Amino acid sequence: MKRITLIYAWLFCLTLSVAAQEKVVKLKIVQTSDVHGNYYPYNFITRQEWKGSLARIYSFVEKERREYKDNLILLDNGDILQGQPTAYYYNYIDTVSPHLCAEMMNYMKYDAGNMGNHDVETGRAVFDRWIETCDFPVLGANIIDTSTGKPHLPPYKVLERDGVKIVVLGMITPAIPAWLSENLWRGLRFDDMEETARKWMKIIRAKENPDVVIGLFHAGQDAFKMSGKYNENASLNVAKNIPGFDVVLMGHDHVRECKKVMNVAGDSVLVIDPASNGVVLSNVDITLKLKDGKVLSKDIQGVLTETKDYGVSEDFMKRFAPQYEAVRKFVSKKIGTFTEDISTHPSFFGPSAFIDLIHTLQLDITGADISFAAPLSFDAEIKKGDVFVSDMFNLYKYENMLYVMTLSGKEIKDFLEMSYFMWTNRMKSPDDHLLWFKEKRRDGAEDRASFQNFSFNFDSASGIIYTVDVTKPQGEKVTIASMADGSPFLMNKVYKVALNSYRGNGGGELLTKGSGIPQEKLKDRIIFSTDKDLRFYLMNYIEKKGIMDPKALNQWKFIPEEWTVPAAKHDYEYLFGVVNK
Repeated sequence: MKRITLIYAWLFCLTLSVAAQEKVVKLKIVQTSDVHGNYYPYNFITRQEWKGSLARIYSFVEKERREYKDNLILLDNGDILQGQPTAYYYNYIDTVSPHLCAEMMNYMKYDAGNMGNHDVETGRAVFDRWIETCDFPVLGANIIDTSTGKPHLPPYKVLERDGVKIVVLGMITPAIPAWLSENLWRGLRFDDMEETARKWMKIIRAKENPDVVIGLFHAGQDAFKMSGKYNENASLNVAKNIPGFDVVLMGHDHVRECKKVMNVAGDSVLVIDPASNGVVLSNVDITLKLKDGKVLSKDIQGVLTETKDYGVSEDFMKRFAPQYEAVRKFVSKKIGTFTEDISTHPSFFGPSAFIDLIHTLQLDITGADISFAAPLSFDAEIKKGDVFVSDMFNLYKYENMLYVMTLSGKEIKDFLEMSYFMWTNRMKSPDDHLLWFKEKRRDGAEDRASFQNFSFNFDSASGIIYTVDVTKPQGEKVTIASMADGSPFLMNKVYKVALNSYRGNGGGELLTKGSGIPQEKLKDRIIFSTDKDLRFYLMNYIEKKGIMDPKALNQWKFIPEEWTVPAAKHDYEYLFGVVNK
């Protein structure tokens, strides 16, 4: 009997020993991306309740932390400093108080952040101040200080949870110089993502010996060469071509995605993208089996989780109530009066009061000959009557500067040829679409769901009279009859053209691919730039005028009208669900 008892005791101890050597660790990875200033569940532009926001995300995080505790890792993937007046106010108006975004992210206990292109757009004074206030590292392996040749920001973050070592490598899309004035990022360069990932993966493996490697990349998955030199949206390429990543968290392109891909080593990689505005988040579960501190197996599963299902964190709202009130007061300031309603809806189908107001302001502010402008928002509207600061974020979405550049008549025509090529379908019959749509609408931001190309690249011109023949190929669509004052438009003459800095730096490639100006030569064409964002000057202009009477200038049209007019009506209904009147 004694012997049997001893055997049982030995077996029990053996079981305990094995159990002590083997354990299961569960990690929860939560990613936000492209929040674009949506910190509160309220849209300060439209003055309506909002379904996204950090306040809703924090409600989800609070719930999950009760189960996962420190094993929940919260990451942001950039473009958090721009979009809503909340960000703008603490970027440029109240620069003395701690930056609201940093305070909120600290409160939520983010483990790491990443830089996005719109964060860079705020300028070094803003994003460096924000980074300094954050209690966590903001990453950027491919953001290089040109004076030292070393990363300006930490390339990666090491996190240890329950005996598991996790490394998060952060990178940004390298196409910053094709979009943003060098004044905003002077002293920095942005290296290729694949080359950077290959370099740092070797270092991470040798130095850190990680159990889990996460890529935090502010770039989408449909890679292409921007301006012939910048590999845009290379996240999927990195996931496939650089072995070692377990998860690649994507952003930038505002497209929902959650799938597994196989890399060149034959390993599975989860790639996931929560689109934008805090409406959904990336929710990744990693289960590891360990023995003697070594990983025996990893199971990685990801889903996109709707934040609206988790309500709004009352603690969050209470903590940041004073800042909410400060922003509300800022956007409620009256700056003028509009005599007419204006909307971006008609701007896709011809001249509109909305876009022509921007044209008029750009020409009046600069004294340029010609203006280029596009509908930056898919669904923006400003009602007639009193106009407030909040409306200015509807009128102009981004923090672009206003440029004046010198372009020849031919370069102007070629610019417009490419714009309308990306904008319109080549109609073969009256039953065809006027606009160039995707074959299938995709999940994600509404403004990017239907069009084959980004609508913020649909530039029209003011200051010239022209037609766009949608039955013709690129190069033959645009016929410029004259300047708006009736004087001749000449192909070999050099004109002063007003346009935003995104376009002037090569954004959308209308100046590079379209006009044929080499990327490195664009800065030589800039003869004037504002020192503040274009919205600031538009706001001041309207405030001085007091009363604005926005009207369509009708300086261009789609032809043949017997086709394009009915097609426009049908496409309007397709996009917006109602017939344009």
